[in-house]
Amino acid sequence: MRRIDFETHFVTRDYVRAMEQQKGYPRYVVDEQTKNRRLYYTDDVGEPLGDLLLNKLLDVGEERLKDMDAAGIDVQVLSLTSPGVEQFDPSMGTELATRINDELYSIVQNHPSRFVGYAALAPKNPEGAVRELERSVKELGFKGWKTHSNYGGTYLDDKEYWPILEKAEELDVPIYLHPAVPAIPPLRKYGFALAGAPFGFGIETAICMMRLIYSGIFDKCPRLKIVLGHLGEGLPFVLQRIDFAYVRPWFEPAARPNLKKKPSEYLKENVFVTTSGNYLQPAFMCTYEAMGIDRILLSTDYPYEDSDECLQFLESLPINDEDKDKMYSLNAGHLGIIF
Repeated sequence: MRRIDFETHFVTRDYVRAMEQQKGYPRYVVDEQTKNRRLYYTDDVGEPLGDLLLNKLLDVGEERLKDMDAAGIDVQVLSLTSPGVEQFDPSMGTELATRINDELYSIVQNHPSRFVGYAALAPKNPEGAVRELERSVKELGFKGWKTHSNYGGTYLDDKEYWPILEKAEELDVPIYLHPAVPAIPPLRKYGFALAGAPFGFGIETAICMMRLIYSGIFDKCPRLKIVLGHLGEGLPFVLQRIDFAYVRPWFEPAARPNLKKKPSEYLKENVFVTTSGNYLQPAFMCTYEAMGIDRILLSTDYPYEDSDECLQFLESLPINDEDKDKMYSLNAGHLGIIF
């Protein structure tokens, strides 16, 4: 049974140059004293980005394939790394996304049995993003769009972005909703340790997902599919709790959001989750029981996480081989990826 890895990241040299030349945020900055590079999402959150990691992001050839083979990964779904192009000036972001997608197309064509592409888009230019998503799917053969949990001061549920969501449903491709540093200032007080992968990433992505539900977009686009990493960013744990306003008899009916279903139903019907970077067995079993194995996808978060550690963890789980086959590759078919 093949293993299809749904969250793996890359950069192009073009993207690196753009991040180095940025005057605002996000941007890459090299400290003159320590000579260490950091990715600054905001002026108060900088993530270390050493040469070893950057070189792995740049490598989409033999060394990456060797790492895949060593871990037992057959196929990587490649997407532009965080923070993407979403927070750039719309014109610059649109132009850069097109170039990145063209380069990703060439990467996939060089190794069509090993790589699949997810488009990069600049949603602050919604019309351009719609056109680029259609081009990426119909002409470049990409299987979805990977975006981030906020665009600075705006979120994906804002009505200006609905045309992109509607186009994704029309094209029948999923949206991988990846974390970004929180837009909420108190979550940035202690830098990347609070705002980044250890905590803030998951909080921010869960907020974005819940906003999407309450916006009503899934009533308008019932076939829209969202993918969340890290075993669902904590949402499976609160799957019952988020329905409070709908099931408590004393809750004022007029205060309930105008939705056709309970929030938990949208999570179970419109959302898939991946295994990226959350290797705690109780967390997996919660997701497994709350969402069901048909909603779980393999993901290693390469190169930020260790692919070997991910596969060793998954192999150790107390689930049967049939369920593992679903997680490793069969469920990918529901999202248009079949090998």
